[in-house]
Amino acid sequence: MARTQLENLRAWMSEHGVDAVLVVTDDFHGSEYVGEYFRARAWLTGFTGSAGTAAVTAAEACLWTDGRYFLQAAEQLENSGFALMKSGEPDVPSPAEWLLSHLQEGQTLAFDGRTVCASFAEKLVAEFERRGVTVRAELDPVGAIWADRPALSARPAWQFDVAYAGKSREEKLAELRAELDKAEADCLVLTSLDDIMWLLNIRGDDVAYNPVLLCYLYIDCGQCWLFAHEEAFCEMDRMALQAAGITLAPYDEIYDIMPSLTDLTIWLDPNKINYALVSRLPTSAKRLERPSPTELGKAVKNGTEIAHAKKAHAMDGVAVTRFIYWLKHCAEGATERSAADVLEKFRQAGDNYRGPSFEPIIAYGAHGAIVHYSATEETDIPLEREGFVLCDTGGHYLDGSTDVTRTVSLGALTQQQQEDYTDVLRGHLNLAAAIFREGMTGTQLDILARQPLWQRGLNYNHGTGHGVGHLLSIHEGPNAIRWRGASSAMMPGMITSDEPGLYREGAYGIRIENLLLCCKTATPGFLCFEHLTPVPYDRAAILPDRMTAAERALLNAYHEWVYAVVSPSLPPEEEAWLREETAAL
Repeated sequence: MARTQLENLRAWMSEHGVDAVLVVTDDFHGSEYVGEYFRARAWLTGFTGSAGTAAVTAAEACLWTDGRYFLQAAEQLENSGFALMKSGEPDVPSPAEWLLSHLQEGQTLAFDGRTVCASFAEKLVAEFERRGVTVRAELDPVGAIWADRPALSARPAWQFDVAYAGKSREEKLAELRAELDKAEADCLVLTSLDDIMWLLNIRGDDVAYNPVLLCYLYIDCGQCWLFAHEEAFCEMDRMALQAAGITLAPYDEIYDIMPSLTDLTIWLDPNKINYALVSRLPTSAKRLERPSPTELGKAVKNGTEIAHAKKAHAMDGVAVTRFIYWLKHCAEGATERSAADVLEKFRQAGDNYRGPSFEPIIAYGAHGAIVHYSATEETDIPLEREGFVLCDTGGHYLDGSTDVTRTVSLGALTQQQQEDYTDVLRGHLNLAAAIFREGMTGTQLDILARQPLWQRGLNYNHGTGHGVGHLLSIHEGPNAIRWRGASSAMMPGMITSDEPGLYREGAYGIRIENLLLCCKTATPGFLCFEHLTPVPYDRAAILPDRMTAAERALLNAYHEWVYAVVSPSLPPEEEAWLREETAAL
């Protein structure tokens, strides 16, 4: 059936005197992944990737996304009426630049200010007002035409025990208030869901694969208000929050208190708080614009979190290793989706398992070249006894969150496939082995992962690493490893992924990913990484002569560790296979 969303939106625009509409991916909290209610951009365009921005005028419609999704977006936007704009590519304007070139004095732009971050919206609004363009941020253009929109989620919250968190909510609140005092701020308005979950030691189920609760937080030296759906909390949980000095209030009331914050210095992060909230602040309020202290607090794991993370990764390593054995020996007749189900069953056998940490990516053959491909009923294909299957999956455990990618050979490989795999592996190993000065960022380290590919004139169009939360978001800042764009200094206790890749459009994709723990070395002032992910690499895909002696030593040492961690939990035939798979090259 033909899509009518774009046609209906343009009819609404004509009726309401709107000349352009901006639709972003975010929810009201700047989340990377959003609940069903917030998938307005996906509903409008048909593109289901996790990152993208749409803009519509009476004559044109465009969808911007990044390099992870170019192939997926090209397929999903076909016959949608939306043109693909490849963000970051030469001569491709940003959404703001495109809108500025398409709107004239006297015209009107509309967007839902609750879904657009303040830093972006305020610059946009100022520029449009200077040009005589009216901006209406109080409208919800897609919501106005989305007749069967899902309800806003209000699923039950649950307490995250201090035995896993390492610090009580009372300790964290006291530390945050000390930061407020140091910064001479009167209060903090916190809107990012993972930050609030970490701070209050609670979790929720309002976003698929993300254990978060829809809420906002206001805190000052004496009060702490949690704005959430009150039905999400049982009486015992309400009492526990009250005992910690936290008052529950209805979810939307945060918008009502903003105008009352007169003559206060308000700490907020303009890159996370939405425009609708900041636009309600009184003119007498002073804004202290910087990341919340919770961002670094949750990124630098404490000793308890680290110990439990190692447990989670050991259990997860057993599940993924067993899955690789199954792929190589037992997967006759399997498809991408049925293989994902098998891996899920292996994970469910682990202690304290809570579910997948993101939608599983089991991508066979050419599907592996689509960076964030996830099989649907329509795209699901059989796994054949040749080539590669790319498996990027993760799990949430009470002990922590995992994210691991292995590219597995299912049969004969070409020389090029082996060369490509070996060079991706070399970069992966060299990054993990880095020893570097304190204060260095992921931007400075990224070249270690890309160098073997860059030497061949090859590249991958995504970051090399992202921070990972503790039973929270699988993509967490501020730490990241990428060759462009600012990133935070690496600090001991941060967990970051190491995931170089190579993608041959229409043929295959390769990605290898472990999570790394940043640690101090024995030499003061220097840092290093420690592997957390114990899963073997694919021996059949490796060309040992393509590796240096040092790289082979890194591989052998890693495989020795994998065998020691994983083998005691394997059945005899799988243990024997792993012994061969991890034998020294």
